[in-house]
Amino acid sequence: MAEPKSFFLDGELYDYLLAHCDPPDDVLRWITEQTQTRVPEEARTSSVPPEQGAFMTLITRLLNVHYAIEVGTFVGYSSVCIARGLAPGGHLLCCDLVEEWTAVAREAWEKAGLSDRIELRLAPAIETLRSLPTDAVVDLAFIDANKASYGEYYEELLPRMRPNGVILVDNTLWFGRVLGDQPSDSDTEAIRAFNDMVAADDRVDSTILTIGDGLTFIRKR
Repeated sequence: MAEPKSFFLDGELYDYLLAHCDPPDDVLRWITEQTQTRVPEEARTSSVPPEQGAFMTLITRLLNVHYAIEVGTFVGYSSVCIARGLAPGGHLLCCDLVEEWTAVAREAWEKAGLSDRIELRLAPAIETLRSLPTDAVVDLAFIDANKASYGEYYEELLPRMRPNGVILVDNTLWFGRVLGDQPSDSDTEAIRAFNDMVAADDRVDSTILTIGDGLTFIRKR
């Protein structure tokens, strides 16, 4: 990446960080190249950065994830990272709306040999989540989609998470705009409200990790 998504790191420190975590392989580098050539510049930051992808593979393996859900797939970087960490026979359900971007993801899944582990549903994510059984069987969920709907996605996912299941939520520091002295817009207000809601939720334990643009780590009690 030309600049760190972790806005609180300077370039030199970010280069050091990348040199000391698992590097992107050929498939992940291909996704990054496709993002640069097939995605408009203003949308390119929607993909997770390399250090976050490495973390997501590690946490998926650590939790022995058999069933995961991703809300917001974009070009497939995060889905490849999650799917690679799944336990044998594991399954990842991806929720997205945009055929153009998820076409890149489908190509990436094929290149990575993961197509049989990933299911994509092209529909409003909230509708997909509401259609799922209410059994608490989800081991891991990742939310990285419409900021105004974060709270709705969370409320649909939480009852479906097993005890000790983990929800990861992206962009929760929002390039520092969550601070009260920063300019506000609808997305900023939505993320502030979501962060406040999770912090006050006695059904979970949570913390915001300083990975990427802020990654909230939520454990269901």
